[in-house]
Amino acid sequence: MSHRSRWLAGACASTVAVGLLVVGGFLGAPPARNGSGGSAGTEGAESTGIALGAYLHYGSPGVERMGELSRWLGGTELRAGHTYLPGDTWPNIEGEPDSLRTWARWRQEKADRLFVLNVPMQANNEARVPDDRVAELIRSGAQGANDHHFQRLARRLVDLGVPDTVIVLGWEMNGFDYAHRCSPDPENWKTYWRRIVAAMRSVEGQQFRFDYAPNRGSDAIPWTSCYPGDDVVDIVGMDSYDQEPGRTFGEQVTQPYGLQQQVDFAKAHGKQISYPEWGLFRHGDNPEYVRGMLAWFAEHEPLYQSITDYCPHGVWQCGQNPRSTEVFRQLLSSG
Repeated sequence: MSHRSRWLAGACASTVAVGLLVVGGFLGAPPARNGSGGSAGTEGAESTGIALGAYLHYGSPGVERMGELSRWLGGTELRAGHTYLPGDTWPNIEGEPDSLRTWARWRQEKADRLFVLNVPMQANNEARVPDDRVAELIRSGAQGANDHHFQRLARRLVDLGVPDTVIVLGWEMNGFDYAHRCSPDPENWKTYWRRIVAAMRSVEGQQFRFDYAPNRGSDAIPWTSCYPGDDVVDIVGMDSYDQEPGRTFGEQVTQPYGLQQQVDFAKAHGKQISYPEWGLFRHGDNPEYVRGMLAWFAEHEPLYQSITDYCPHGVWQCGQNPRSTEVFRQLLSSG
């Protein structure tokens, strides 16, 4: 959900010095349910292809501190990394931040690693732009005004040696906040997405995969109303925090435009799934939510998942969620 500045969140995070990443290689087995609705304990972890992790820092420190998280998880291998481009200026959206070089070097160290990059669709993306202006920006983008910005980003990623980057484009587009939101003009928004994908795919050497990642629930507009087409989407993601709509994890699964609908939609369209953002929120320290999410991942095997790991959402660097931290570490540790 769009509650924070990505640039400042990592820089201001406290309690434990940790970085932004997606960890891969191990995921706990789904917890067995007892008759009272509680969860039986699960020990150890089993190997899967899922990459999992935590958002903590946008830049190079996220790479530098990945070893700390690996050790905290008992040696679980970290095989994928995840960061965001800032949505303040077009040069930054074109990939100017120096930290991209650090992430690219990390990705190149092992062939099985995954690099995931959230890419805004508009400059001044977190500036609370009014709907009428957002509609103008969408129409301009749909007409090709921004194609060159995304071609420059694509060339930069290819030149850095990460042509297979997973691009989380225009995330949480069904929400109320970002300037790249869909609701002011969904038809032109879909055209704009298609233009961006075409622009980036036009760059020689690219192997990008594009991740369509709305908020869970209908939010400002049902996320299915913004879906731009199977030919320009490779992964159907979802950002899902422990908050309404959905008092319980079960309700978050079954609600309209919830987790089950995401899985069903992706299957119907022949797509992989992902969870670029998830974490604790309105319901506080809730270990049953964490158990539910990790069991969901184990059952449905997303390409990757990334917990937002600073307060109030996190379980590693955030000291206010000790019960959830215990569950997270127990189920994801390799030891």
